[in-house]
Amino acid sequence: MDEKNVFSQMDFGPLSEFLEDDDVTDISYSNGGQVWLKTLSRGVYQVERPDINNPFMEKLAFQCANVMGRTFNMAHPFLDSESAELRMNFVHDSIATNGIACLIRKTPAKIRLNKEKLISEQYITDQMHDFLIKCVWGHCNIMVAGETGSGKTELVKYLASNTKEDEKIISIEDTLELHLDKIFPHRDIVAMKTNNIASYTDSLVACMRQNPIWILLAEVRSAEAVMAVRNSISSGHHIISTIHADKASSIPMRMYALLEGSQDIEQYLSSIHRYIQIGIYVKGYYSKALNRFQREIMEICEFYVDDETNKPKSNILYSKTLDGKVTLHNPTKKLIDYLAIGNVYFENDDIFGLGDADSKEDLSNLRDSSQDNYANKETKNNLVDALNATEEGSADSTATANGGAAPSAPAPSSTGTVSPAPQVATPQPAPVAPQVAPVAPAQAATPQPVPATPVAAAQQVAPAPSTPSPVSATPVSTSAVTPASTPSAPVTQPAAPAAPAVTSQVQVQPTATVPPAPSIFPSVQSSGQVAVPATTNDVL
Repeated sequence: MDEKNVFSQMDFGPLSEFLEDDDVTDISYSNGGQVWLKTLSRGVYQVERPDINNPFMEKLAFQCANVMGRTFNMAHPFLDSESAELRMNFVHDSIATNGIACLIRKTPAKIRLNKEKLISEQYITDQMHDFLIKCVWGHCNIMVAGETGSGKTELVKYLASNTKEDEKIISIEDTLELHLDKIFPHRDIVAMKTNNIASYTDSLVACMRQNPIWILLAEVRSAEAVMAVRNSISSGHHIISTIHADKASSIPMRMYALLEGSQDIEQYLSSIHRYIQIGIYVKGYYSKALNRFQREIMEICEFYVDDETNKPKSNILYSKTLDGKVTLHNPTKKLIDYLAIGNVYFENDDIFGLGDADSKEDLSNLRDSSQDNYANKETKNNLVDALNATEEGSADSTATANGGAAPSAPAPSSTGTVSPAPQVATPQPAPVAPQVAPVAPAQAATPQPVPATPVAAAQQVAPAPSTPSPVSATPVSTSAVTPASTPSAPVTQPAAPAAPAVTSQVQVQPTATVPPAPSIFPSVQSSGQVAVPATTNDVL
């Protein structure tokens, strides 16, 4: 059976319209009836198709299993199948608890990218595009990094299409996606597919015996693939491959993370920086500024080993932000010399026209990326609003505290007279029985003047005798209560002679300082009544 028509006897039903649309790259079915499409123009979005449901997808899965000669049930819950231009994956509902899941990816045998499209869609600048093509002509080893669906494979196909006609290419893949043998049927191209019989290592050994110029490895996702890459480049062959990484400069470290074992990190990174010349990072996202799904190269990095320190180094040649600002750096002398070995020359070492500057910014494709950074913008706005609300709340709390604060007790003047405070209606304190509590040993203190209130005159407490004696407490009337001016711990004093009462003002008589004696009884007025604090704030 022709591999291209392996699924020709299957009935795709309502999915046929998506399979025939060249703009659609992926079809995803999950969650009991949700259909999601991934397109080149709009990105990922959901479509409503009531006729695409669990019974239909189960029927399609059984058709696929029959065509491939496999079993799909609870004992074999996973089904993978592929043809020349289609790849399908099914997960049985015994594993996918919310219903059967399916992903259909289209891998057409054609190259979607060309220079005009790359420049017009701001995929890359014209100057950097020509530089990458010269790197291919000069046999640079290139690693393409990016997320799933960012377009790594398409970029590899485009770069491989710019190799020379007389250079032999061998591709090693675990799933067929490149299809270079069908795109260029007149060229010397061998397409190898690994399986449970022929591993990456076995395929690579056979590949080297075929004497290729280029080895195109599939995505590097395992330790075996990493070792295949290293063995390929260290043997003098040239590679173009893909890997998952968050930026171009982190490709060597990502490859080291995939290794299994305790290999020395410095030694491994030095070998990768020595044999891989170029790293490329591709990003795919929906741009609201451009109103389409945008794929573009965000970073191009040069790897090399410093001759003086023998340390691995990275030189970011090209970096791009979401607003379209491009920053350029000239390649090092090592890369220019490497390209010269492959008969690729430049007019001078100032390839990007930086002059005496270390870098240059290209603002020709500058665009408004505020909508593309909407999530970050919302986060920043919410943070600013929260800070403003906190400041306003603190100001209101301070104003309320200042406005509602009770007037402080009048302080004694320099002449020793105390001005009466304004009369304020205060609740009468309830009778309080004296409470005995342990008090820290008293320290020497001087008698303090007590402010007077309109209700009761200030009285002076005489020094405590050397031997305290317990005093019984009686309910206190408003005329006998002396509110304290500042919060202080109540000090127990024995009964003292009453001071002469005054009507409005009292002249504080100086008394001699007497060493205080420890006491455990409440302070008592001259009438034998206990002095009760006006508020709970006066009690420590």
